[in-house]
Amino acid sequence: MTAPSKSAVAPRVHINAGHTRKPRKYPVSDWAPVEVVEDGPSLAGRLVSLAALLTIRPTLAIGSYAPRLPWPWGLVDFVARAVRPAPGTVRATIGLPNCTAQLVRAPGVLPADGKRAVILYLHGGAFLTCGANTHGRLVTALSSYADSPVLIVNYRMIPKHSVGQAVEDCHDAYRWLRAQGYGPDQIVLAGDSAGGYLALALAQRLQREGLEGETPAALVTLSPLFEIDNETRANHPNTRTDVMFGSRAFYALVDLVKEAAGRRVVGGRPEEVYEPLDHIEPGLPRTLIHVSGSEVLVSDARKAARRLAAAGVPVEVRVWPGQMHVFQLAMPFVPEATRSLRQIGEYIREATW
Repeated sequence: MTAPSKSAVAPRVHINAGHTRKPRKYPVSDWAPVEVVEDGPSLAGRLVSLAALLTIRPTLAIGSYAPRLPWPWGLVDFVARAVRPAPGTVRATIGLPNCTAQLVRAPGVLPADGKRAVILYLHGGAFLTCGANTHGRLVTALSSYADSPVLIVNYRMIPKHSVGQAVEDCHDAYRWLRAQGYGPDQIVLAGDSAGGYLALALAQRLQREGLEGETPAALVTLSPLFEIDNETRANHPNTRTDVMFGSRAFYALVDLVKEAAGRRVVGGRPEEVYEPLDHIEPGLPRTLIHVSGSEVLVSDARKAARRLAAAGVPVEVRVWPGQMHVFQLAMPFVPEATRSLRQIGEYIREATW
């Protein structure tokens, strides 16, 4: 059931730690990422990938040749409202300064009272589309496996707004959780695709703010886009095997991101396009990455893992051969999607123990 409510947002002041910091199980790494390759795709996984190849890839290819046309990106999340939540799911709308968020609890998960773990989820969609409705089933499953409420943010999107404004919205959502009594060691930042960029950028913003102990418990990403620049991805062999993204898709996205940034003035100058992988520092949260071995964004995943590990951040990458981008959206039809979310839930429970 849905229970909309307008909640007061914490004022923009210093965040006081609400809980005593507890030691992490794995506070350091051995300076190298751990990579695990999972089993090959099931028949269901192959069929879903084939469907994406025949429908999504051609659609995105057309869009990449004319990215500035007024495509109805918002229609995707609106239509997804027709997908009903799993029975027993509890959802509440939260008001943030410039957007909304949805607090989701799977059946049997205790309320978000600031006493246990919580997940701050940043949805994917190339900074252009999707939202709490398209990702409703995914975050409900994640809530169940992690035994935690999930706050999914309907952040502002391009081309009307910049990616920097999306990061600000995610920061406001984090501050809202802190105002509810959650400590940093209870909050896990998670996201898929472009949400992976937002999760890492948010963790780095918290780090730059320099508040002692203000490090989230973990960072979890699914098929993450970690950098805007397309040079590394463009030369990856998976540009020929990715069932969703053609070679032009990311070039079109880069242009849209840069144009949106150029229209926003920050400090008297156009907003700069931020590259999280150029700002990796020691002390970032331990990180888990799930990615398809066939998608081009495996390039981002491995590049980020190497840089994070080199900075002493514990990193684990799980590669799923033959799957489509963010295949977890196909649960429960694809068994690998369910298994992936179960693994992520276990990781979150361990990180917030």
